[in-house]
Amino acid sequence: MKLATIRTSHGTRAVRVEEEGYVDLGAADVGELLALDDWSDRASADGDRVQGDLAPVVPRPGKIICVGLNYAPHIREMGRELPEHPTLFAKFTEALIGPHDPVQLPAVSEALDWEAELALVIGRPVRHADEEAASAAIAGFTVCNDVTIRDWQYRTKQWLQGKTFEATTPLGPFLVTPDELPGGTRPELAIRTIVGGEKMQEADTSELVFDPVALVTYASTILTLQPGDVIITGTPGGVGHARKPPRYLRDGDVLVTEIDGLGRCENPVVRA
Repeated sequence: MKLATIRTSHGTRAVRVEEEGYVDLGAADVGELLALDDWSDRASADGDRVQGDLAPVVPRPGKIICVGLNYAPHIREMGRELPEHPTLFAKFTEALIGPHDPVQLPAVSEALDWEAELALVIGRPVRHADEEAASAAIAGFTVCNDVTIRDWQYRTKQWLQGKTFEATTPLGPFLVTPDELPGGTRPELAIRTIVGGEKMQEADTSELVFDPVALVTYASTILTLQPGDVIITGTPGGVGHARKPPRYLRDGDVLVTEIDGLGRCENPVVRA
């Protein structure tokens, strides 16, 4: 099943994505839908057809938990050792944009970098999860690009300031439930970034050091994960900052982020 949040003339709506179009699911967005105990049944039910433009698949998640250094090739290109535990940081909702919205290139930086990532969305409250509970808590997966302002990221040892600039993080186009994916809650999907027609990143999500189930288990030990919360699982090698010389996103670039089976974000880069 594929779900999305669309923008209509009457506000956002949660929809089921079908070949013939969008089916209204009676909720304002996918996050609101997932908060319902019977969300899966509601998502499968008949509804009115509706039209609109794609918004971030979860526009206002209560938490956006990000994972750094989670593909071995990327860890090596950044000059680091393989981690014993997940490296966690956060984003705020103002960073999120839809799968076709402009990525804002901040006036204060020329070091805007791409990071294609698999994102998971929580579908039920979960705390102190074992492997089975963690797997059951994953509603589905979507495409994300953790666009990063590198010079701000490395101003201090904490990354937050470079990771959550407003209107920089595409999330979408769809939420795809695990039953439709090879590997289920540990999906095995090709992931890539294309900038200006040139492939910059390519890997497989099966190469994650800490897979989605492990990340839910770890994060739920720290705090309760709620429906609609998003965990962004990390990026593979090929980021612009690690190139020699570095290559960053420029005004007028088109940033394409693809994960097989989940869809494609295609975002123009525009100077803020």
